[in-house]
Parts: sequence; C-alpha cells; structure tokens
Amino acid sequence: MIVEERIYKIRNGRMARYLQLVRDEGLPIQQPILGHLLGYFTTEIGTLSTVVHLWGYADLQDRTLRRQRLAADARWQTFVPKLAELIEQADNRILLPTDFSPLRTLPPAAMLPAE
Repeated sequence: MIVEERIYKIRNGRMARYLQLVRDEGLPIQQPILGHLLGYFTTEIGTLSTVVHLWGYADLQDRTLRRQRLAADARWQTFVPKLAELIEQADNRILLPTDFSPLRTLPPAAMLPAE
C-alpha cells in the first residue's frame, strides 16, 4: 500500500467555498474512481487555510491508473477549474507505510477496479 498526501494552501477567505465544492461536487466524482479516501483535513494550528487529504492505493501503478482515469473524466475536467481558482499552492507526496504501520494494507473493499 502507498498513501498519497495532497496539501493545498487555500486563498484567504475561500476555505468555505473550497470545502463546499469538494463535498458537493468533487468527492462524488473522485471517490468512485480513486477508491480509498483515508481522510480530509483542515488545519487549526500551524499554516492556516491549509487542506490535507490522504488517499490509499495498492501501489504506484494502481495510483497511476486511477489518476489517469480521473483526469480523463469529463465531469472532473469541468470541475477542476472551479477548485483551481481557490488554491494558492499545491504540494503532493507519496508516503510508504513502515512495516509496523497499521495502514500497511487496504481493506478489500478499497480495491475498486481502476477501469
């Protein structure tokens, strides 16, 4: 298993709009394609106006196939510009669980086909 950590710095005063768009439009497109959402977070202390979301994948190939499928989806292509105007900076990391991490493997239900 790998975990993709996506970190977005949201433009000041735009967090409520960003979260509404993700909740109402983005996740209904993303979740069936990307599969296992581990968590979606905002910051309270530290760098403010930051969103972090974590997605679990079987491996890098699984992630690549799912991200390609999402990028090709016409609904996602229409949706992305709405979010892009709210994001000031974006960072992305691939995290590899240690051999003693509770998140070493995904439950079978998370292994959706990447077709």
